[in-house]
Amino acid sequence: MKKTLLIALTALMAFACKAQTAYREKTVFKNKDVEFRQIDANTWHGNGITMYNESVYLVAGEKSAILIDAGTTIPGLKQIAEKICGKPVVLVATHVHPDHTGSAINEWDSIWINAADEVLAPQFMKGYKGEKLYLTDGQVFDLGGREIEVIFTPGHTPGSTTFVDKAAQYGFSGDAFGSTNLLVMTSLSTVASTSWRVQKFIDKYAIKYFYPGHYHGDNLETPQRVKDLQELCEGLLDGSKVAKKSGNTMGLTDVLEERGVRINFSEAQFR
Repeated sequence: MKKTLLIALTALMAFACKAQTAYREKTVFKNKDVEFRQIDANTWHGNGITMYNESVYLVAGEKSAILIDAGTTIPGLKQIAEKICGKPVVLVATHVHPDHTGSAINEWDSIWINAADEVLAPQFMKGYKGEKLYLTDGQVFDLGGREIEVIFTPGHTPGSTTFVDKAAQYGFSGDAFGSTNLLVMTSLSTVASTSWRVQKFIDKYAIKYFYPGHYHGDNLETPQRVKDLQELCEGLLDGSKVAKKSGNTMGLTDVLEERGVRINFSEAQFR
């Protein structure tokens, strides 16, 4: 299982590196480990350099802020984030993988995660001595004049989670919808079910897009992407879509590439 996850994440990097970055946002901080760009007045994305510029998101209100994910290796991340927004920063995670809960989590005394990803914590949060707090579906982080809602979106991992600013009509989905290259670690039916549920949420609150876990400027997760993932996963399950062998025999062995997205899975996820 450990080897499979590491190989799959390596596959993510290899595929993603083929893409060209197309950032339009203004850079507000940069060092050798991370570059932060401003999305809007109180929101920033930062990109690390280890696993195809893995993305972290700094989301501030009037009183406090959350940092969504911690990248792979970004020393001083807490201090950087607090300097950018000028407020105390709480750390939350979209899921427990090494490019999202990397070494910088040790700069915080606590981190919010989905309890369903505890199975991954011994490997990918190894040595973390802080307090693990558990997210609940529908939970709201009140940042002062800005609320961020927690939506459970399992599929990539059991505990994959999306954070949504309903007032701003956008959110942050980590790897739940793949950043164009979805790695299915649970099951195709889980991805289909999550995508169906999220479509209902998108329709109800007129959500425009989600910022992904590996943002390169032009790969926002749109409502159409979520719908496509549902249809493609259901197609694989009912036989109307046929995957090809990816050649990655030690990890996720099958891939469906269609509608601008790759869905990577293996026999264990075919359910």
